[in-house]
Amino acid sequence: MLTGLQPTGTITLGNYIGAIKQMVEYQEKYKSIIFIADMHAITVPIDSETLANNIRQLVAIYIACGIDPEKNLIFLQSDNEFHANISWMLECNTYFGELSRMTQFKDKSAKNQNFTAGLFTYPALMAADILAYDTHYVPVGIDQKQHVEIARDIAIRFNKKYGDTFVVPEPLIREAGTKIMDLQDPTKKMSKSSESQKGVIRILDDVNTIRKKINSAVTDSVGKVNYDPENQPGIANLINIYTSLTGVSKEEVVEQFADANYGTFKKAVGDVVAEKFEKIQARYNELINSDELDKILDEGMKKSREIAKAKYEMMKNKIGLRR
Repeated sequence: MLTGLQPTGTITLGNYIGAIKQMVEYQEKYKSIIFIADMHAITVPIDSETLANNIRQLVAIYIACGIDPEKNLIFLQSDNEFHANISWMLECNTYFGELSRMTQFKDKSAKNQNFTAGLFTYPALMAADILAYDTHYVPVGIDQKQHVEIARDIAIRFNKKYGDTFVVPEPLIREAGTKIMDLQDPTKKMSKSSESQKGVIRILDDVNTIRKKINSAVTDSVGKVNYDPENQPGIANLINIYTSLTGVSKEEVVEQFADANYGTFKKAVGDVVAEKFEKIQARYNELINSDELDKILDEGMKKSREIAKAKYEMMKNKIGLRR
């Protein structure tokens, strides 16, 4: 199983509950490869210092959240030059029409009038990321399934033209994780780009800030802890946060806080989030400037290059790029 993570923005409570927890579970079931897709990040404008900081920070956060280097091959895409070399050979076996139909290209090119060629051809690089490792499964949301489909099409075409070269990957559609909503507008998903920063909990927020944000979360005038997303979306959101981090069922939460006011319930939710993130932050602080993080990435670079180089040499030979 292979997962690519773009080093953009900051990880939120919603990201942790909706995606990272599931990745931690996947590592127990699959031989897992996780890479930071930093070359994909430059298909749109991004400040170089911001990108460099995001790359290291993202690796440290995921490991702090429970991604185990012993159970995952972890590396940076830009540390492995064979991704780009494989991508070029795949581009030469990919059609213009296929690339122009990609939904994300249409969306992003509409926002950036002077978009780059990289934005147009990035699905070929994504296919290289996947196919270089004989990946069987790629976990994606339903909206990203198209990327795995074009990788499948390219793999099948290459196999027919040059002989058996690639495993044809399957999309592993992620189960719908619990959707965490904005604390100030519980009708919208919690997003790092939210207008009100009070509505977003970031994984590196200090615990006092976390508690303040939860204490100021929008609720309602009902005054009773019920799970009613339609009529009490704010309280339902807090219940989802509490159940996701404790494993307690919604029914048990409603029963446990049947006689509590909203202030009491918010304090309980704040305590649970603060306790979880305190542990993550402690591990993050150990990692962020450590040799341990560099050793993990160096080891990942070495192993990933060995695998990708073998695939690159095989492709070169089959295509006829030889003396």
